[in-house]
Formats: sequence, C-alpha cells, structure tokens
Amino acid sequence: MSLIVTIASRLCELRVRHGLTQEEAAELVGVSMRFYQLLESGRKKQMWLETVERLAASYGMEPWQFIGPELPVHTKPKTKVIGSSIHYQRLRKGPYRKPNLKDS
Repeated sequence: MSLIVTIASRLCELRVRHGLTQEEAAELVGVSMRFYQLLESGRKKQMWLETVERLAASYGMEPWQFIGPELPVHTKPKTKVIGSSIHYQRLRKGPYRKPNLKDS
C-alpha cells in the first residue's frame, strides 16, 4: 500500500470514527474542504511533511503513528469542531461584549 493510499484511508477511518463530516474534518485539520477531499480520496499525489504532521496532530497522534501499520486504538481530535452553520451564526452575531454596568 502506498503512503498516499495509507493517508487517505486513515483520514477516512478517523473521520468516521469521530463522527465528523468532511467539512468538519477539514476545519479540524485547518485546510479547505476541496484540499481535504483530495487527501481523503487519494487524489493528492504529493504532500509536504508538514501536512502529514498537521493531519496527525489534528487527531492527537505523532506522524509515525498516523502513517504506521495500525492506527492507535484511542485517538482524540485536538479541538471541538463546530458545525459550520452554527459557526456562521456565531460570526454574524459578532464578538461577545461585556455589559456596561455603569450605565444601569
């Protein structure tokens, strides 16, 4: 099995294991949805080592664990993924502002 195929299958397996959509997984990794789809489908034929490190770190693993013969039993995404519609609504509302108690 080539390294690209291994990475593609790992991404799919981890995404499904953690109940993420491709959009949520792309957000977790910090890449565009299109780039993530290329990675998971195995159509991205070359990638930087930094990309492999980022993919592994996104699920709390070292790169050698990510590309090794077997995935660790316990993996955990590094951050909670917010659904994009919820995230969009939060962005529209703007940042939280502390109430001004002096005016009351």
